[in-house]
Amino acid sequence: MSRKLSAQLLNSNMKAGRHYDDSGTGLHIYVRKSGSKSWSQKIRFGSKQLELGLGNYPMVSLAEARRLAAENKAMAAKGINPKSERLKPKTIPSFQEVMELALPSILDELQNAKHRAQWRTTLETYALPLIGNLPVTEITVNEVHDVLNRIWKDKTETASRLRGRIERVLDYAIVKGMMPPPNPAIWQGNLSSLLPTKTKIKIAKNQPALQWRDALRWWAELKQRDGTGAKALMLLTMTASRSGEIRGMRWEEVQLFDEAEATKRGYLGIWTRPADRMKAKREHRVPITLPMYDLLCSSNEKMGLVFKSRNLTTLSDMTLSALMKRMHASDKQGYKDQRSLLPAVPHGLRSTFRDWVAETGQSREAAELQLAHKFGTEVEHTYYRTDLLDERAALMKHWYNFLEGNDEKAHHI
Repeated sequence: MSRKLSAQLLNSNMKAGRHYDDSGTGLHIYVRKSGSKSWSQKIRFGSKQLELGLGNYPMVSLAEARRLAAENKAMAAKGINPKSERLKPKTIPSFQEVMELALPSILDELQNAKHRAQWRTTLETYALPLIGNLPVTEITVNEVHDVLNRIWKDKTETASRLRGRIERVLDYAIVKGMMPPPNPAIWQGNLSSLLPTKTKIKIAKNQPALQWRDALRWWAELKQRDGTGAKALMLLTMTASRSGEIRGMRWEEVQLFDEAEATKRGYLGIWTRPADRMKAKREHRVPITLPMYDLLCSSNEKMGLVFKSRNLTTLSDMTLSALMKRMHASDKQGYKDQRSLLPAVPHGLRSTFRDWVAETGQSREAAELQLAHKFGTEVEHTYYRTDLLDERAALMKHWYNFLEGNDEKAHHI
């Protein structure tokens, strides 16, 4: 039984099964038990009945599905097998070629510039090295599994997003007749049989942290390193920031005081991180101390990103991680987490700072605010909306002096 399909109906909780459109082309939407939907078309060609996959909804809209179905029916009426015709490209494009064709329309859907950059970067980093040069018709569930399996346990969220992005690119190839359905990157009833669900993966609660007693030795070595990555890692350490907050830092976020205001406050300015770059989605202010200012001034540019990659884009997280790995490998003792004995990573430096605060009797409230953590009671949350910038600036000075080996109080155990 057919009925007129509509966007409202398609976006509702439709019953599992086939729902035919009344366009007379054999077009229907197939709803799986999981709730995912895909377009299909049943059409007569001579004595045969063909079934053509037209892509997943909403990647392929209702209007686009009707257009494709009408084209297929017209081809069949002329004695042309639409299924064979769609699978006859002169040359089968590679995954990377299809990605470049699909990305413009996909990225147009995204409002956030950061998300647009992440879309491409994720595919370039994890998918292209393994399947970039493969013709799309040669990409099976095994190739997609190989891409995902490498990072599924350690970077589950990234891997999950990557799977969805590979699926979108291959959906484009299917809709354009570059490869036959089904899509090898779909999850339900496909990759779900090969990879554990996110809820079944034991997520490590703590990132390997540098032991705070090793921080002076580690800091001394870091200062000997050259390059943008080293500077970014230094600022990350000085401010106890997350990697993404440092790598995304922009000059327009930095406000410097005049001499009188700086003298009055005891620090030189404020770095205001916008809410869309914060984990808690709240704007966060960081006092700029003299050592931070000196580090920022060592940059040759004063516009856009503070720390740029060689191709003038956002520095990758891998740059900081790789630097810490090299430092660990070059030290006889290494820089290991006290509990797991794994090499310390950039995010673990926040725990190093927190341990130092606890061991040396620094202000817990100022430290938690510096880390952009939510803590205490709702009354405390209301009170600490004042930022405690002056107290945090003093804490940052103590922390820096400790790293430099100049603060007696900071070394007290």
